[in-house]
Amino acid sequence: MIGAGLIGRAWAMVFARAGWHVRLHDSDAAQLAAARRLIAASLADQKRMAEAKGLKSDPPPILVSKLDRLSRDVAFVAGLMAQRVPFIVAELGRDADPFMLHLYAALAEKERCLIAERTKAALASKRASGAKLGNSINLPLAGALGRASQIAAADEFVSGLLPVVLAIRQTGAETLEAMSRALNQRGIRTARGGAWRASSVANLYARAKRTTALPESLL
Repeated sequence: MIGAGLIGRAWAMVFARAGWHVRLHDSDAAQLAAARRLIAASLADQKRMAEAKGLKSDPPPILVSKLDRLSRDVAFVAGLMAQRVPFIVAELGRDADPFMLHLYAALAEKERCLIAERTKAALASKRASGAKLGNSINLPLAGALGRASQIAAADEFVSGLLPVVLAIRQTGAETLEAMSRALNQRGIRTARGGAWRASSVANLYARAKRTTALPESLL
């Protein structure tokens, strides 16, 4: 998993509690250490509770303060709901109605578009006034940072979508073509907003193998 923040830690917890070996990465050593301590403590609590009850406990839900902290993509949120991936939005409550979740997801997606439009308009206005954007002095560094940011965003997209893809495989979609059809039927888009093809599913699996610690049998 890339990122030991709230969402990354929650996904790592879900996989770990399901019995998978998870490797967590973060450039912030302190945040990474804190996340590992919390995950270890949670797994220990789960084991003690299961032993006390003599039962196998279910994976915990992902807890976020607002729905847009989980995603600003309607299709992604709908995919999580369709695959029964547990998550709780604090401001809506544990028993939030699916209609309300879809409505808030649509609002979050609209806000994402508005943010992009406002940013583009502000940059266009600055250019029109003659302002020079960027810093030509540190172009190599800026380029390296930009590429690193793109890689991190792609890794985050894969880690977020992987549970849905694995759930689709459990329904019997074993081939790349079958999985791409299932993703398109669920309205889930690629990272660039396009339709899924067998090659794009293959690319997703290739990146997942590099960035996650899931057993080969699951990939």
